[in-house]
Amino acid sequence: MSSLAKVVIVGRMNVGKSTLFNRLSVDVKSITLDYAGVTRDFISDVVAWKGISFELIDSGGISFRKMTDPIAEQVRQLGISLLTQADLIIFVCDGAVGITPDDREIADLIRKLNKDVILTVNKIDNQQLQDQIAEFYALGFKQTIGISASHAKGIGELLDAIVDCVSSKTISHKESPILYKMVLLGKPNVGKSSLMNLLLERERSLVADQPGTTREAISESIQFYKETIQLTDTPGVRRRRSIKEPLEAMMVKTSFRAVEQADVVLLMVDGSQAQLSDQELKLAFYAFEQYKALILLINKADLMNDEKQQELERGFELYHHFLKKIPMLTISCQTGKNVGKILPLVKTVWGRYNQTLPQEEMNTVLKRALRKTPLYHKTFMLYLYRVQQIKKAPITLVLFVNEPAWFGESQIKFFENALRSHYDLKGVPIKFIVRKGQ
Repeated sequence: MSSLAKVVIVGRMNVGKSTLFNRLSVDVKSITLDYAGVTRDFISDVVAWKGISFELIDSGGISFRKMTDPIAEQVRQLGISLLTQADLIIFVCDGAVGITPDDREIADLIRKLNKDVILTVNKIDNQQLQDQIAEFYALGFKQTIGISASHAKGIGELLDAIVDCVSSKTISHKESPILYKMVLLGKPNVGKSSLMNLLLERERSLVADQPGTTREAISESIQFYKETIQLTDTPGVRRRRSIKEPLEAMMVKTSFRAVEQADVVLLMVDGSQAQLSDQELKLAFYAFEQYKALILLINKADLMNDEKQQELERGFELYHHFLKKIPMLTISCQTGKNVGKILPLVKTVWGRYNQTLPQEEMNTVLKRALRKTPLYHKTFMLYLYRVQQIKKAPITLVLFVNEPAWFGESQIKFFENALRSHYDLKGVPIKFIVRKGQ
């Protein structure tokens, strides 16, 4: 693998940075709406062109003036930190608007960093605007390229210029492939971004005491016991009827897409609320329905007293039939309580999720359960001839039976309970496929 050169897209708000990122990126997509400041957290992806790979990073819509709004100031600080680490800066301006005072201010700061820069004039959609590119030469950068990110014009030329610059900055070394992916899921303001920063041991996600700070699913790789894990922080998910803005609807879709691509879901809840909401239960069910390993993290232990703890446990009893399948850990991102136990627990649950159950023993367990408690469809006995595991992560079992149509949800639950009684499968869903056999 390679230590990839960092290519950072920067520019004032709403010049098309996220649209350009999406045009160049294969796997990761940034939210794009015609509002200033939609992108707050930076997101990244590995892009390859003509055999050269580089890390492409979409910065937030940076203002380089100190901001009074604390979230905007965090965006500004993160953006400046990104620029100091960059191997190449893609400075994006709006060709339809022309040079603005903010563009000049960003240009002045970039020049002081002594970095390689490609000035990219976006929204050059016609010949008239093409003629206006010359105006941007006044910003004083050696390379200026006109593009239309939304119409894919000039993208090949831009990619050629990028790889010409970064090809000498990619250093080869052996790197572990990603073993599995885990995602932080939950309602807004439960502490997902704080936990992301604690696990990475650096500030990566924006943190503020208001919902909606994280707007996009952002991913980073972490090392644990010489294994590489991809960790993704997602926007908070609220009830559908509470979602009024198109931006928030896109944020929710981003979160669900991240779950679908994950192996392990860490569902975070606010323990200080002393209850598990219907929305959080639905998120837990959704993760299991998608056959993802699941861990429940109860955050804000520092704000929980004995009374709240007991109230929370009483609420858990109402859903014991489901919650008994899920490992739980009470943590505090504020004090660090039990945060060090999260990755060992994830590793344990991943081991369960990625295991192959012993074939003969599994058949014995299920057939013994059927002899002890025979199942019937009307007056006809249900037979299990054999069970075979065909996949792991998730564990996928084929039941070969006498009449597949007779094996409904309750019968499948019977076999699942028999397996859970015999094997340690806490946090792990089981996928069953029923086929006719003999």
